[in-house]
Amino acid sequence: QVSLVESGGGLAQAGDSLRLTCVASGGIFSRYAMGWFRQAPGKEREFVASIGRVSYTLRYTDSVKGRFIISRDNAKATVWLQMNALKPEDTAVYYCAATTVSNSGSYYAHEYNYWGQGTQVTVSS
Repeated sequence: QVSLVESGGGLAQAGDSLRLTCVASGGIFSRYAMGWFRQAPGKEREFVASIGRVSYTLRYTDSVKGRFIISRDNAKATVWLQMNALKPEDTAVYYCAATTVSNSGSYYAHEYNYWGQGTQVTVSS
């Protein structure tokens, strides 16, 4: 079983950048494809980005393409989400998740086995 801890959230202004970090422990990190999801107040949790076990497959939701970059370092058991050109609509709690269901990652929250506790990102205009 893997434990996930996110960090790096905070307050930002529109146009700023933030980098979220998710550190995994208790499992063999390279066995998991990783994803980032977010949930804004009153909305359902939505997919943001995913990365395959060995980084070959990257997926992004349309609203963050060209602005966000997901990456991982298996030796450090860490996955990052670099968020550039932030917009107020990016405001949400961001969650890191791990899956063994798909080696390439998944758009679907129900396919992720493990979740972090979330980190708040607030973007002001």
